[in-house]
Amino acid sequence: MGYLFLAGAIIAEVIATTSLKFTTGDGNKIMPFILVAAGYIGAFVLLQQSLTRGVPLGIAYAIWAGVGVVLVVVISWLLFKESLTLLQIVGMVLVIGGVLLLELGAAKH
Repeated sequence: MGYLFLAGAIIAEVIATTSLKFTTGDGNKIMPFILVAAGYIGAFVLLQQSLTRGVPLGIAYAIWAGVGVVLVVVISWLLFKESLTLLQIVGMVLVIGGVLLLELGAAKH
């Protein structure tokens, strides 16, 4: 159950981070700011819930940060047409590999 909360935390954080792109420019648009604030608050609440339900802090943070980085890069490439080079793809594979190694290497209770 803790990993479901962690997945929610990742989704909330990715929505918040992606919404930051829409806060630039016209300061009269309030919805992006609301999404950023609500997303980050939701992300931390859900992360806390995942920790309460037994996900180890180091593992939770590695998964949260690693998956979040990869998702934001892919969303930025798809939505904002930002560059995605072969070297960046290799970097994302290494991030995912590192997170997997941390999870697989964790002591099981």
